[in-house]
Amino acid sequence: MSEKLRAAVVGVGHMGRHHARIYSELPECELVAVVDSDLDRSTQITEQHGGKPFKDVTEILGTVDVASVAVPTVHHHTIAKPLIDSNVSVLIEKPIAQDSATAARMLEWAESSGSIIAVGHSERFNPVVLALKRLEIAPKFIETHRISPFTFRSADIGVVHDMMIHDIDIILHLVKDREYRVTAAGFPVLGKHEDVANARVLFSNGCVANMTASRLATKTERKIRVFNPDAYLSMDYGKKTGIVITKDANLDLLKLARETDYNDISQMANFDFAGMVNIEPLDVDDNVEPLKAEIESFLNAVRTGTEPAVTGKDGAEAVRLAERIVQTLEEHNWNPHN
Repeated sequence: MSEKLRAAVVGVGHMGRHHARIYSELPECELVAVVDSDLDRSTQITEQHGGKPFKDVTEILGTVDVASVAVPTVHHHTIAKPLIDSNVSVLIEKPIAQDSATAARMLEWAESSGSIIAVGHSERFNPVVLALKRLEIAPKFIETHRISPFTFRSADIGVVHDMMIHDIDIILHLVKDREYRVTAAGFPVLGKHEDVANARVLFSNGCVANMTASRLATKTERKIRVFNPDAYLSMDYGKKTGIVITKDANLDLLKLARETDYNDISQMANFDFAGMVNIEPLDVDDNVEPLKAEIESFLNAVRTGTEPAVTGKDGAEAVRLAERIVQTLEEHNWNPHN
């Protein structure tokens, strides 16, 4: 496919306007349409980035090759269906759908039409995650913290589908296991959906993931820590920094204990632990704009007919685990003795 792909953005709120900007900047596509239920808003975006404004997605069918769907989650499937049925490939903002059953139907639509579904888990393109993947660490324990003040966006879903979903996708991507048990707790504060949640996921391959998400914090923090017997990685998504701690290649604590005739390793308190490990900064390319890399990956998949980096199936699996977490936290009894 040598011609430029004709691109549209449906929903130009907080995220959609960035999609429109990036499409307008990329040489391999042309932003031809911006759709929003508020025609004044879509007109404003086209005045900034080009294309024509529309109020309804049905007005652009037959005129576009690809589209970003950035409307509220509960409307993803209704907006995506006419596009998919018209063989338009779609990049759907995370989460792909409000529940796993709807996500499964969307995959069936794409299978029938031949269109590609990519899902906007842009954290996959965070330089920290890209650097982590290059290390090919097989995780045994993963800990994530994702907290922020309430933005009053995504109020139609809880914090699990709104924020924790990023970490769910990354963890599934790293662990590569789809069988698990879940324990979780969380509760709503500002609305009917949970605003804070903690989930512990025990995978069948032995890996354990502990995730905390809150949209009630007074600061923003997005961190992940990954452990295995040979390495410990600590990464900050926001700052795009990280460190890798590994055992020194010549270190054998048991051998050291035996040679010093210590029966209990705790008696080695005088040894300098920092001297027993290698601490290195994670090699991160902080020039990467995750959303731009995500859209470029999507366009390349459409152009070449290959799978996008984050497939519709990936998005559906993330929703399935998120759904399990929400179900589990709803079952949690906060007052067992009452």
